Amino acid sequence: QVKFVESGGGLVQPGGSLRLSCVAPGIIFSVNSLGWWRQTPGKQRELVALNTWDGHTEYIDSVKGRFTFSRDNAENTVYLHMSNLESEDTAVYYCNLRIPLAGSWGQGTPVTVSS
Repeated sequence: QVKFVESGGGLVQPGGSLRLSCVAPGIIFSVNSLGWWRQTPGKQRELVALNTWDGHTEYIDSVKGRFTFSRDNAENTVYLHMSNLESEDTAVYYCNLRIPLAGSWGQGTPVTVSS
């Protein structure tokens, strides 16, 4: 069963930066559209950034100009570069296909923005 594996989260002060990484053994990233989601307790998981297989990227308004989606297809890895972090960005971050496979969600990587 395919499972996504996220890493790179942590505790960071407001205004700081982090780079999240994601791999998924068994999925060829180069031919798939992928996204980064985040979830906070009591709220639904929200799609933060979507990158299509042909290079188009969309972001939710609250992260535009601060987050950047990138991928290394040779390494079958995707990244989320986060800068100028705000307390509202505190969440568990996940990656997955544009249309997630059943049972493929990983553990996520927690990001805490706090002074």
